[in-house]
Amino acid sequence: MSKILDALLTRTVSLFEEPTNPNYGHAPEERDIVETLEYGFLPLDKPVGMNSFDAVNLVKRLLNVSKAGHSGTLDPPVSGLLPIALNSATKALSSLLLGPKEYYAVMKIHKELSKEEVTAVIKKFQGLIYQRPPIRSSVKREVRARRIFEIELVEKEGKFFLLRILCESGTYVRKLIYDMGELLGIGASMVDLRRTRVSGYGESDGFVRLQDVYMASKALQEGDINTFKKTVLPIESALVHLKPLIVKDSAVASLCNGAYLAIPGIARIDRSLQPNDNVAIYTLKGEIIATGMAVMDFNSIEESQKGIAAITKRVIMKENTYPRSWKASKQAP
Repeated sequence: MSKILDALLTRTVSLFEEPTNPNYGHAPEERDIVETLEYGFLPLDKPVGMNSFDAVNLVKRLLNVSKAGHSGTLDPPVSGLLPIALNSATKALSSLLLGPKEYYAVMKIHKELSKEEVTAVIKKFQGLIYQRPPIRSSVKREVRARRIFEIELVEKEGKFFLLRILCESGTYVRKLIYDMGELLGIGASMVDLRRTRVSGYGESDGFVRLQDVYMASKALQEGDINTFKKTVLPIESALVHLKPLIVKDSAVASLCNGAYLAIPGIARIDRSLQPNDNVAIYTLKGEIIATGMAVMDFNSIEESQKGIAAITKRVIMKENTYPRSWKASKQAP
């Protein structure tokens, strides 16, 4: 069984039992080279010294794809996870901004202090903070709220402190460390930064290097799909932070045309689903169809015969992947 589908089945419970037609679609891991490139995801370990735009362009040239994009820009001095999606999979990138990001940062303080003194101060930054983007940022310089979910002091060596920070997307870590220095009363600066997680995808899941992308391009030329797929992953790998809804084959084509998801079209559902939850809508084979937002909770869906369960926001699957089996409407039965 597909690992992606197996994980989805573990996270969901059945509402309606229905088999899937093997003549349409494929499990994400069973896609051929063309489909893998169409719905491809690369968890790139961006090296220091390269900006995000150049990294994406290099991947695009190496794999000879017409479209590629990234989620969450990393400045040239920063290393770590730069999520890159290919072709139709780029439509899923905005969903990665919904989850937290994890960083490891090296902070240098300007006067020797104990580990306990520094820990006491950095813990005060856990929770809701307010930041004004730096002068060189690409966004308007207005004070905005951001949440620091976790912050810990991992290691100390002299005036250098290694911090692990789990924060809301859009947090400026350099500014965060500057503010810590102000509260410490001695000043502090960031000397190194590495991103290790974006939403549900982290370093333990495996990153790929630019060298790996080069080898994947060689494998692509030689028709070695197994080597190629070790680098270019299914976009579904990056969407585990969204609550899953699995639909019947008969609902897929309408959803691909932007229809909302109606209760009769649902096969399996996350039991913890609540209104306004961000969701990922999948086929019975584990293929991503679209991302969206839940309108009803699990209990309401389970007890109802009809109604809209979720609205679609970004359709990822290409039209005509599955056959249409009903008249066009604003809901997928």
